[in-house]
Amino acid sequence: MRNGSASAASLRYALEAARAAGAQTRLVDLAEVELPMFRPGHKFPVYAQVRQDVHWANAFILATPDYHGSMSGALKNFLDYFRDEFAGKLFGYICASHEKGLTAMDQMRTAVRQCYGWSLPYGVSLSGGDEDLAASMESSQRQRLEMLGRDISVYGSLLREQFHRDLAGDRPDTFAAFYRSGRE
Repeated sequence: MRNGSASAASLRYALEAARAAGAQTRLVDLAEVELPMFRPGHKFPVYAQVRQDVHWANAFILATPDYHGSMSGALKNFLDYFRDEFAGKLFGYICASHEKGLTAMDQMRTAVRQCYGWSLPYGVSLSGGDEDLAASMESSQRQRLEMLGRDISVYGSLLREQFHRDLAGDRPDTFAAFYRSGRE
């Protein structure tokens, strides 16, 4: 939520890598969107545009600082708003942490799994201060962010295409069969 945060800067870097791999990208900046606290059944004015962006996306890269071993409250609130729209979509994870951010990434994976989303089998953890992240980022961190951007682009499209084929089909034994009733 802070201007110039390491998680936001690394997310922008990963989105550049996704664009380089052929993806179209949109950034939902939770510091700018300011979704009110989720309340089931309430639709707030900013909800419509964000929902359109979420529905449009094949895949997501979630970025958060490590707050006491978990994701930020703003990110959790975002996941609560759009849980139905996440089904069958791929997620990648970035965590800025003074440690490794593993528990925060596990929390994100758990929340995404409960939304019936897919997760890449790895995430990117960054440590250190926010000042001039690009200059201080190790080459291995840059490479992992580039790999994340590329993989989210490639595998996100593949998974989403198959999900839509399964939705259009009539097989009852697919993950997507549950969503044929209009939940998608």
